[in-house]
Amino acid sequence: MNKTAQTCTGQAVTMSDVARLAGVSKSTVSRALADSPLVNSQTRELIKSIARQHGYKVNLKARNFRLRQTHTIAVVIPLAHEAEQHISDPFFLDLLGSIADSLTDSGYDLLLTKEATDRASWLADVVDTQRCDGVILIGQSSQQETIDQVAKDFRKLVVWGAQLPGQHYCTVGSDNRLGGAMAVRHLLGRGRRRIAFLGNKALPEIALRHAGWADALREAGIRPDPLLEVPAHFGANAAYRSMVALIENGTGFDAVFATSDVIAMAAIRAMSERGITVPDDVSVVGYDDITMAAYYTPALTTVRQDTATGGRRLVECLLATLRGETPASVILPTELIVRRSCGAGESYQNQPTTSAARINSPSDCQR
Repeated sequence: MNKTAQTCTGQAVTMSDVARLAGVSKSTVSRALADSPLVNSQTRELIKSIARQHGYKVNLKARNFRLRQTHTIAVVIPLAHEAEQHISDPFFLDLLGSIADSLTDSGYDLLLTKEATDRASWLADVVDTQRCDGVILIGQSSQQETIDQVAKDFRKLVVWGAQLPGQHYCTVGSDNRLGGAMAVRHLLGRGRRRIAFLGNKALPEIALRHAGWADALREAGIRPDPLLEVPAHFGANAAYRSMVALIENGTGFDAVFATSDVIAMAAIRAMSERGITVPDDVSVVGYDDITMAAYYTPALTTVRQDTATGGRRLVECLLATLRGETPASVILPTELIVRRSCGAGESYQNQPTTSAARINSPSDCQR
């Protein structure tokens, strides 16, 4: 250990000095100052007392180097599929805030990275830098195969996203299929029948929301119309252009299920500029329940994802992998928040109408 304190005679206090004064080995001192349960509480307190008395402090950088630990977690946002999407996306910020708080509470630093490349080695490169003890991915992008390949060898990886068959990593995410079905069932209950779907089905989470859209339509005896399936990216400008294309191609619709709130807001703007009123002419439901949704005009009906719990569970699962455990994947509840954009009456505004809590047990979700 580096010398970090001076004795009253001007000599540096070392770990060997603390060990000699306490009558224990250097390894015991190291464990005690790291609060290891391998050292009994009486000995730990004696060692800490001696260290405080002589002003000795552990050099964390040196210790971490020796142990090959950084006490840093890389949080990576893969965006190869979205040229216009940024880390400033409101959903990312909500989830990142929860992750950052949970990591700080657990004594870890956060290293944030955006990966907008489709290189096959992008995730392996993040892992190989050895700048982090583990990795949290926010989203699977279009990189599911790359993620799964890396996860076969690098187990300290947890992903916010969809649970996929046979995956080699732990996921935390919302019940996207049920969330999509909840949104469409509500629109059907408002008397809407021509419900457009706006989203990028190439992404696992969005594919599940699309499946929920189709489920709810079929339950109502309505065959999903491919003309109402509109590819839409998360960037506001791209989503706006997608909505304009739907309007201009002449396909009739009376409702929109948008797979993010940003897409929903862009769609409302496109309709408003062309004389289509929301919710009188067209009802709209978004997804995520970002803060802005409640203050938009009209206030946006949306499917809420619990980002606070999601961030916390991501960190809990990752720390479990660092302990050598194999955590189960987690599916969090989704909740429909009813506001004005779907045409609900004043009494329904800002009211949750349905909740679908389902967290998988280890027996259901073991990798």
